[in-house]
Amino acid sequence: MADSVPVTKATLRRMKERGEKISCVTAYDASFTRLLEEAGVEVVLVGDSLGMVVQGHDSTLPVTMEDMLYHSACVARAGRNALRIVDMPFMSYSRIDQALENAACLMREGGAQMVKLEGGEAVVDIVQALTTQGIPVCAHLGLTPQSVHQLGGYRVQGREADVAQRLHDDALRLQEAGASVLVLECIPAALARQVSAGLHIPTIGIGAGPDCDGQVLVLYDLLGITPGKRPSFSHDFLADAADIPAALRAFVEAVKTGRFPDAQHSFD
Repeated sequence: MADSVPVTKATLRRMKERGEKISCVTAYDASFTRLLEEAGVEVVLVGDSLGMVVQGHDSTLPVTMEDMLYHSACVARAGRNALRIVDMPFMSYSRIDQALENAACLMREGGAQMVKLEGGEAVVDIVQALTTQGIPVCAHLGLTPQSVHQLGGYRVQGREADVAQRLHDDALRLQEAGASVLVLECIPAALARQVSAGLHIPTIGIGAGPDCDGQVLVLYDLLGITPGKRPSFSHDFLADAADIPAALRAFVEAVKTGRFPDAQHSFD
């Protein structure tokens, strides 16, 4: 980071208050973590997306706690200033006692500084239990990949009025339960704008339009190397860059200046 000061959840809150955009990219190893920090990324997300882009699965569901611990520790060894958020994998937080044990393990052994879990009302009590025990939480609403089969596939969420209202209500409940950050994935840009404006915690969007407080992309999507079809909300920043470090810097600059995402990377 430019000022070499570690990013914390308080840093992100101040950025929201100042209207300064937050840049976030997934990482799964030490080398890319170092490059992301040199590019000025504020948040590194050790995502269970590794199940698809690293392990070759067709969803995030096969990813285990052991997988997340391994990759989180790899990232932590290279991490210096960016805030490290680590995904809790599928069914690793279905009960409060289980969530506490697994989240503590990710922090103690994996070097996580915040854990991320998916869901709304169903996980409010879990979020509250974690934060009460000093474990910072990033919540995740909208398209929640661990629920892909329940949702009926990877599709935009919140276009129906009742679903949009439920998402908005869930965001407020998660904030009240102690969540420090909220990821909004694949929801209409207008809904993301409304939710972001109504919260005092920062929102980080992915396929959620330009008005979230920050933006996140999967590293492999950002570099245009994801196997198969790349998500429509992503952009290949390497296509117009001289090398990978330049592509990462271009992403950060595009987020900071509000050039990414634009209309073609958003949903109505």
